[in-house]
Amino acid sequence: MGSIGIPELIMIFVIALLLFGPRKLPEIGRSIGKAMGEFRRASNDLKRSLEEEVAAEELRGVGREVRSAAAAVTAPLTTLDTPEPTPAGTAEPAPATQEPETPATQEPGTPASEPPKPTEPK
Repeated sequence: MGSIGIPELIMIFVIALLLFGPRKLPEIGRSIGKAMGEFRRASNDLKRSLEEEVAAEELRGVGREVRSAAAAVTAPLTTLDTPEPTPAGTAEPAPATQEPETPATQEPGTPASEPPKPTEPK
């Protein structure tokens, strides 16, 4: 199957001229041209919509990949933030608080920032 060449086009033109006459031929040519233009527009629209759907599906796939990667990254981080559960019946020990040590020469009730007072012999 080859393409239509010059000799084939001349043969089609002569047959159309004999069948339809010289008055109808320009009218038929216009209507065929309009039909071909509409067909071309419709095929371009279909092609464009198919390409848009393929691109949208690719974007949805990339979005799924990004969400799963983000979930994989944040999952280990959330396990670090949550405390480990304690066995039933045991209480967690209270945090130890340290009171500042008072030196032996410092009187009770005096702030630690003041130097200790010397003791007087009796």
